[in-house]
Amino acid sequence: MEVGDVLDEMKRQLKLGLPISFTNVLNTSLLFVSLMFVGHLSDSEHVFAGTALATSFSFVTGFSIMVGLSSALDTFCGQAFGAKEEASVGVHTQRAMLVLITICVPVSVMWNFTEPILIFIRQNRDVSTEAASYIRWLIPGLFGYALVQCQTKFLNNQRVVIPLMLSSLICSVLNVPLCWLLVFKSPFANKGAAMALSISYWFNAIFLALYIRFSHTCKATWKGFSRDAFHHVSQFLKLAASSALMLCLRFWSLELLVLLSGILPDPKLETSAFSITRNTSAIVTMIAFGLSSSVSIRVSNELGAGRPKEARKVILIALFIATSEGLSMSLLLVLLRNIWGKLYSNETKVVKYVANILPLVAICHIVDSIQCLFSGTLRGCGLQKKGAIIILGTTYIIGVPLSVVLGFVVHMRAKGFWIGFIIALCVQDLIFGMAFLCIDWENLAAKAKERVHISISQKENVYNREGETDIGQLQGIRST
Repeated sequence: MEVGDVLDEMKRQLKLGLPISFTNVLNTSLLFVSLMFVGHLSDSEHVFAGTALATSFSFVTGFSIMVGLSSALDTFCGQAFGAKEEASVGVHTQRAMLVLITICVPVSVMWNFTEPILIFIRQNRDVSTEAASYIRWLIPGLFGYALVQCQTKFLNNQRVVIPLMLSSLICSVLNVPLCWLLVFKSPFANKGAAMALSISYWFNAIFLALYIRFSHTCKATWKGFSRDAFHHVSQFLKLAASSALMLCLRFWSLELLVLLSGILPDPKLETSAFSITRNTSAIVTMIAFGLSSSVSIRVSNELGAGRPKEARKVILIALFIATSEGLSMSLLLVLLRNIWGKLYSNETKVVKYVANILPLVAICHIVDSIQCLFSGTLRGCGLQKKGAIIILGTTYIIGVPLSVVLGFVVHMRAKGFWIGFIIALCVQDLIFGMAFLCIDWENLAAKAKERVHISISQKENVYNREGETDIGQLQGIRST
């Protein structure tokens, strides 16, 4: 690779990755800004622990699933767009919307039984009651969040990132006064934070829907709702399930540790401190995840266009970017460790405990940045199943058991949880690196071509913006 080519590719990735990272941070901050406001309620330790537990439970059982399922669009939309099959991008997205909204229904039913579920897994009864009260007000937001995830993938894989960033920024700015009003100036208290969150997610979904509907940028990819979105759902689910497992297995491991922190000595302190550090990790990981998304987009586009050698070059350059980002954000976490906890809590012991744990979170982020890079590569290649198997083995055979031993047996408490997770990530990076060296790029390009050019010969009804129906035109609808 020549220096000029390397710099050009770095510019492409950063042009995609930085806005996506910023968008991810803004969207994630909605969840945790609500937690910050609740943490500053008077006499809020008990309420904060319940809200933190509800945040973790909702993420494990709902929000992370939406993120994971929608990640299948990194493969479908990315490769279709790279192959110049623009119409298929919209159909894939509509199919994803139908699937995600359908899955939101049983999740919502389960959320109505949060209290008995948490008590069954040995969480404090009073904290569980607070968590159940909070999570019910998140149910409307789950549906809006599902739509936002699909809209985000639809636009990202067309390399349309600035409108997404602006929409997320507007919603994040609106969320702050809305949350303040509902938490401190209404009788809803901590439940007001959940209301504000749900409203903000729906604002974002509506803003993005209007942009997709009226923007000239999406004319080629969004031609109205198509009946073909109801077909080939099983093919979408096959890849979406692997995508969801890949992301959720990783997310769930930390949330499982949040739940386990509730049965450590001094559960209110441990749950609060571990939730804050876990949420901090989630925020900085969104930066790495944004860069990972840019890699996924670039790899899927190159494979869809039949350029496997270029796809490999993309990853090598992304490795340098990911390492640089990991080191930079880790240094920032260490520098801010003594004041960061004050954003979440007025409790001195919580703030000090968070400061002691954050250096471990910083180390974790360095390793995690590399893991995000490899995960993005696998999504772009359509190899989510292999990624899910690797993450399952390293996280739940090595990471979680080791965290439990260090936390409970060695009495390292929350610090032990983080050390176990770091070791699991190190093993993941090693295995992912070895798998990357064994990838047959020519074969992946052939599979991408096959995936894009599977056609069905049928009449498709496409309802356009003016309400007209385009009937009788045979189209090759690319789907998987």
